[in-house]
Amino acid sequence: MATIYIIRHCAASGQEADAQLTEKGREQAVRLGGFLSDAGIERIVSSPYSRAVQSIEVLAEALAVEVETDERLKERVLSSGNLPDWFEQLKSTFDDHDLALEGGESSRQALERISQVVRELENGDCQRVAIVTHGNIMALLLSRYIDGFGFEGWRGLSNPDVFVLMTEPGRTSCKRLWNEGTLDD
Repeated sequence: MATIYIIRHCAASGQEADAQLTEKGREQAVRLGGFLSDAGIERIVSSPYSRAVQSIEVLAEALAVEVETDERLKERVLSSGNLPDWFEQLKSTFDDHDLALEGGESSRQALERISQVVRELENGDCQRVAIVTHGNIMALLLSRYIDGFGFEGWRGLSNPDVFVLMTEPGRTSCKRLWNEGTLDD
């Protein structure tokens, strides 16, 4: 049986790859570390984006576990251009998984990328693993395990957020561990 904690990064100063956690995000990272400290996590794999790594460093340090980075966990690029109507365009990609905007990645491509990581971890040596990623690609992954989780599910995610995916032969379950009040008072 594999248990994979799927974590969305804490509050950040922007969307760029090098965007840092805000002061609130750093406080959230400390509380996130406490929230997951007893989960028995043996391995941590994160998006290489600064905000994702910073979100899990407190926990990694407490557990004496190295934070590995994996490019496949980075946020999905919706488009290479500026999209004034990005919100509507994003919704369209949840409705049509093959829709790829100019210079962007389709939902299907992004889902396959993050699913490869999950499959590898399910078949790996560690039974309890955490992955740290971003909202859009996380929502796509969750849609694979939670019926009806799509655009509105993405809108309902918080920073941070935590879901747990449990797999055993013939059965997979996924549920949200995070509650809005857990970290943000």
